[in-house]
Amino acid sequence: MPQFSYRARNAQGGLVEGVLNVTDRAVAIRQIEEQDCVPIRVDAINATPQARDGKAAAATTPPAQQLKIPHGQLLIFTEQLGHLLQAGMTLDESLGVLEKRLKHPRVQQMTSTLHQALIDGRSFSQALRDFPRIFAPLYVNMVGAGEASGALPDILTRLVDHLMQEKNLRDRVQQALIYPAFLAVAGSALIVIFITFMVPQLTNFMSETGGTLPVATRLLLGIHHLITGYWWLFILIAIGVMVAFRAFVASEEGRLTWDRFRLFIPGYGRVRRHQYYAQFSRTLGTLMENGIPLLRALDLVTEIAANKYLEAKLRDVRKAVIDGANLSSALAREQLFPDLFTDMMAVGEQTGHFAQTMQTIADVYERELDRTVNIISALIPPVIIVIIAVIVGFVVYSILDAVFTMTQSLQLRPH
Repeated sequence: MPQFSYRARNAQGGLVEGVLNVTDRAVAIRQIEEQDCVPIRVDAINATPQARDGKAAAATTPPAQQLKIPHGQLLIFTEQLGHLLQAGMTLDESLGVLEKRLKHPRVQQMTSTLHQALIDGRSFSQALRDFPRIFAPLYVNMVGAGEASGALPDILTRLVDHLMQEKNLRDRVQQALIYPAFLAVAGSALIVIFITFMVPQLTNFMSETGGTLPVATRLLLGIHHLITGYWWLFILIAIGVMVAFRAFVASEEGRLTWDRFRLFIPGYGRVRRHQYYAQFSRTLGTLMENGIPLLRALDLVTEIAANKYLEAKLRDVRKAVIDGANLSSALAREQLFPDLFTDMMAVGEQTGHFAQTMQTIADVYERELDRTVNIISALIPPVIIVIIAVIVGFVVYSILDAVFTMTQSLQLRPH
C-alpha cells in the first residue's frame, strides 16, 4: 500500500508530522483532518520531486490565472464552505460537495481546481493563490491564518462578514449616487446643448448687430472653443497622467507615499482607516483566541494590510515587541492607531483578556465605520447637486446676460 508523509497543524497551532499507509492522497488528507489537523503538505514517499512539481504546476493553468467570478458568487462560495466546515465536514469533503452543488460554470471550474489541488497535497491557501482575480491577498492570507490556527470555519465566517460589509458599502454609495448621477447627466446634456447651439447663434447674431458680448458669455465661449478645438490635448494629458501615476506607484517609495496619502484623503481616508482598525483588531483577536503566538499573529495581520505604509509601520511595531515593548505602547509610539484604540488594548493586556478586548475594539470601530459611511452617503447627493447647479446656473446666466445685453442694445439703437 502506498505511503504518504505529511505535515499539518493541530488545533493548538503546533506542527505535526508523520507517515500514513493509505490507498491515495485524498484518503490521507481525510484522515489528517479527522484528527482535527489542517494539512500543510502531503507527499507520496516514492514520488519523485519532478512528479510532485509537475502536479503542482498542472494545478496552476493559465485559465485559472485569468478566471474571474461575480462578487455575489464569491460570497456564496465562502458562506457555504464555512457552513459545511462548521457542520463537521472535512475541507476535502466540503469542496467535493460544493463542486456538485454550485451551478455557476466558472465557480464549478474554480471549485474543481481547488479540490484537485488539495488532493495533490497543497494547502487551501496555496491553491487560492492560483486565482488572483478572484481571491484578494486579504482573503488568501486570512485563510492561511485559519489553517495555521485551526480556526478556518471562524475565519470564513469573518470573511463572509467582510465581503458583506464591502457589498453593503458599495451598494449604499451606488444608491446614494443614482439621483445625483441622473442630475449630472441631465445637466451635462443641457450644458452641451447650450454651448453647441445657442451660444454660437448668439455670437453670430451679436456680431451681425454690432453688439458686444458680456464677460460671462465670452468666458463660456472661450470654454467652448477650448473643448472643441483642443479635445485631443486633454486626452493626451489624461493618458500621460495615468502613465506617470502607474510608474510612480510601481516604485517602492512611490507606493509607500501613495498608500499613506490614501489614508488621509478627506472622507475616503476616514473610511479606510476605520475599516482597517476593525479588521486588524478582529483578525488579531481571532488569531490569539486560537493559540497563535503574538509575533506570528502580527506577521499575519501585516500581510493582510494591503497597504505598504501600514505594513512598514507594523514591521517597526513587531521589532519593538521583540525588544520587549507591549503591543499597545509600540502602536502608540508609531501613531498608527488612535488613542482610544491603544488605551483599550492596554487595558486588555493588563487584565489578561487581550483577545476578548480586541473583539470589543473591532465592534467599536465597525459601528464607527457604519456611522461614517452613513454620513458620507448622506452628504454626497447634496454636494453633487450643488456642483451641477452652479455649473448650469453659470451657463444659463451667461446666455441670459447675452440676451439682455442684445435686447438693450436694440432698444437704444435709433429707428
